[in-house]
Amino acid sequence: MVKKKINKLVVLLALLAFFANFVTAQNQEPGKMDKTDGVIVELKTTLGDIIVKLYNDTPLHQANFLKLVKDGYYDGMLFHRVIDQFMIQTGDPESKTASPGQSLGSGGPGYTIEAEIDYPKHYNKYGALAAARTGDQVNPERRSSGSQFYIVTGRTVSEQQFENMMMQKHQEELGSTFRKLAMEHRDTIEALQKSGNEAALEELRQQLIKETEAKVGEQVIPENIKSDYTTKGGAPHLDGAYTVFGEVVEGMDVVEKIQKVETDSHDRPIEDVKIISAKVLSN
Repeated sequence: MVKKKINKLVVLLALLAFFANFVTAQNQEPGKMDKTDGVIVELKTTLGDIIVKLYNDTPLHQANFLKLVKDGYYDGMLFHRVIDQFMIQTGDPESKTASPGQSLGSGGPGYTIEAEIDYPKHYNKYGALAAARTGDQVNPERRSSGSQFYIVTGRTVSEQQFENMMMQKHQEELGSTFRKLAMEHRDTIEALQKSGNEAALEELRQQLIKETEAKVGEQVIPENIKSDYTTKGGAPHLDGAYTVFGEVVEGMDVVEKIQKVETDSHDRPIEDVKIISAKVLSN
């Protein structure tokens, strides 16, 4: 009888522990995120510490970031671009010796990194860590800066606003894909235009439309993304265009402090906010 009571108690305690862990996971606050499946790095700043996790499934960005951290590359670097309710950005080596008011943001280690964009798995949610880059006009492959990165704060949007933004992004992706396909058939299109063969042009246009729709696919937005953007915030307009390679696991209160500092016309903080040191906490 005693043994049976003990067994029942063990089962009950196990169930209670499981339930407690489940509730904790469901109610996890931003800035207290899962530390598994990644490498943990500490950024010690003049306004407090930020702990980030680097995703294992963005290996090029993870390896590069770890190398720079171990080399002391980020030590003494400023947050040179800060926009309230959007993001904070750092990683320009020129900021280490910048004079007050100097425009920053073009510096780097002299190389770029192949894009590892994995949307919708990784997206620009509140606390996301992502690579900065130059624009599509000069960087159609969307290669990342070798050192500059940003941390998202963003803002919440209504469900209707989110749906409108996603629809617009989908239309832009369709348009961009169609234009790329058309460029691949540029010689044929020019020849048909010169010959005045409108029927063949229309047939080719319809073919490219079908190829575009097949390549882009239907728009499907996972519920967790919609929930994050409508309840916690983020920068959904950046999704699918920038490599998100990590997230903040502790210290979003520090990120919030940084985004609230006074800035100049170039979004640089009036009073310098810097990374004192960066170090790897776990592999």
